[in-house]
Amino acid sequence: MTPPSSARAVVDRGRPAQDFDLHGVVGVRVVDATSDDIATVRRQLGPLEGALDREPDITVRFVDDLAPVPLTLVGIGDSGFDDDRFYLLRGPGGADGRASLSFDTIGRGLEIVCERRLPAVPHLIAVVNLAALGKGVLPLHATAFNSGSTGVLVAGWSKGGKTETLLGAMSDGADYVGDEWVYLTDDGRMLGLPEPVRVWDWQLAQLPHLLQARPAGDRRRLAAWRGLTRVAASAARHRLPGSSLARRARPVLGRQTYLQIPPADLFGPERVSLQGHLDVVVLVMSHEDPRTLTRPVAAGEVAQRMQASLEEERAPLMTHYRQFRYAFPDRSSPAIDTAAERESKLLAALLDDRPAVKVLHPHPCDLRILGRTVMAGVRTACDDAAAGRTASGPGQPAS
Repeated sequence: MTPPSSARAVVDRGRPAQDFDLHGVVGVRVVDATSDDIATVRRQLGPLEGALDREPDITVRFVDDLAPVPLTLVGIGDSGFDDDRFYLLRGPGGADGRASLSFDTIGRGLEIVCERRLPAVPHLIAVVNLAALGKGVLPLHATAFNSGSTGVLVAGWSKGGKTETLLGAMSDGADYVGDEWVYLTDDGRMLGLPEPVRVWDWQLAQLPHLLQARPAGDRRRLAAWRGLTRVAASAARHRLPGSSLARRARPVLGRQTYLQIPPADLFGPERVSLQGHLDVVVLVMSHEDPRTLTRPVAAGEVAQRMQASLEEERAPLMTHYRQFRYAFPDRSSPAIDTAAERESKLLAALLDDRPAVKVLHPHPCDLRILGRTVMAGVRTACDDAAAGRTASGPGQPAS
């Protein structure tokens, strides 16, 4: 598929295509791309380059300038459309640059046309997830690791302690499967993306060897953001000119005090497996109690909570999808419209019968305590499940 003539995209078709293959589930083809463009996609998907032996589910086409004819706007500066194409007028985080995609083609050969100036391909992970879901694979906003022969899935709300659990378990020898997004198959596999892990300043303070192993440029950048945050915090405490601006700037600056670290640098290449078997589910939640506690999980609780989490993660995509429906009332996306129903069925089928435990922890937390509490809960859940199977007898359901 090529951009429509009305888009007047300026492209260079002399560059070879680069394929990304997500465990044979979803194929992404990047075309008309420079090495910097490929690096942009790699930052989002991880280094999963590999030639596809099938047609791609998603094609990302990079252009120097996406210069359509004058658009009809949907939200000033947000999105617009012409006779046949929908345009995003800003990139992720409000970045300067444009992209174009047709939501009604998700799951049947979607093409995203993306200006090179954008720091990330808009909605790339979201449409990868929808493509996987259409093939019966459940994308879950979760973390996964292998501890010995046990595959552990850690689920929860955004910033609820999933990565903290991963870092804590890493210190005790766990192997990396995935962080942020994990894909569950109907045969019990967990598949991960080797995307960089976001490690915050307070987490690095508990893992100083990680910080010391980072390049000097990373350490300098982190120190600069840390210093700016301290200055803003100090200015915000005083009634001086500019103090109100400092109060507003402080949380923004604080959100920059992290490093993006590839899994191989965290765990070592030999401990990045990207695959595991789903044996135990851990639901992590932060609370206002200073203790780290384990609690039983009611039947269906994880699936029900994660349904809400998945809908929250899809919210940015849904905003633009509603704008697309406004622009083209006669066009819709079956992949989006049926996503929640598909997720609900897969969540119940894949999670409800797994041994599970809930872990509540303070924030910020002690990473090692969290990791060890989680693993103690995992062992208990496995033992209870084994005892239930034994008590019920061979071939009989546990009571």
